[in-house]
Amino acid sequence: MPSITSFRTPKYIPGLGTVTKSDPALASLTFGAEPPSAPHPQEGPSHESYCTAISQKQLYYVCKRCLDFCLAVSALILLLPLLLLIALLIKVDSSGPIFFTHERVGTKRARLRGEAVWVIENFPMHKFRSMVQNADSAAHEAYIRDFVQGRVQPDRAKGGKFKLTNDPRVTRIGRILRRTSLDELPQLFNVLKGQMSLVGPRPVPPYEVACYRPGDHKRLTAPPGITGLWQVNGRCRVSFEEMIHMDLEYIQKASLWMDLQILFLTIPAVLCGRGAE
Repeated sequence: MPSITSFRTPKYIPGLGTVTKSDPALASLTFGAEPPSAPHPQEGPSHESYCTAISQKQLYYVCKRCLDFCLAVSALILLLPLLLLIALLIKVDSSGPIFFTHERVGTKRARLRGEAVWVIENFPMHKFRSMVQNADSAAHEAYIRDFVQGRVQPDRAKGGKFKLTNDPRVTRIGRILRRTSLDELPQLFNVLKGQMSLVGPRPVPPYEVACYRPGDHKRLTAPPGITGLWQVNGRCRVSFEEMIHMDLEYIQKASLWMDLQILFLTIPAVLCGRGAE
């Protein structure tokens, strides 16, 4: 069951089923999709402007979903030969499944008592497997906790990247897939399902969200994306604070034109391997 979150005292509780008013800790978890309070109708033009802004935002999300679906279908058709080749190489290189499915924290718009809200829920995110089968995630979880809490310093030997480098769990083909970001292509299926968007904040695992401070959860008020400002501005060269700032900037300024700009900027970022590992 999805959970619902709020700007007032943002908090994430893994496995939260429903929010009940009887529990103050859970009742505070409600993310309003729009500004906290609307001007009173008698305020005239201000109220009309507010309603117009809401309508424009709703129209944006409808158009964004249509764009996501059309581009994802087109990309999957055009890239089908490449997807089959990658699948073959993974099977030849190491034993195990072709795809790796990992739990991530997502969000979607819904209406609660007539008000637009963001519903937080976990979903299975798909990637091409780039690690050995049944790889232990303990090292990555520890690294993410340190990264969120600002205890990680960029690796100067690796170009100043905030990244768990020289990971022995990564396969030979996996290193190539990660360097070229080809391991992300199966996320197009997540886009088709409506669990992700082509452009949005980076989808993160629950153990990262569990480390968030008050205010960091605001980055969850948009569908997670395959690419975004973080991806085209350095990816692993960006600190956690900078990533949060970019995500909030995107959420505040989001538009179809901005989404298209980010999609086009993603192409050279991927080709140059900017910030990838």
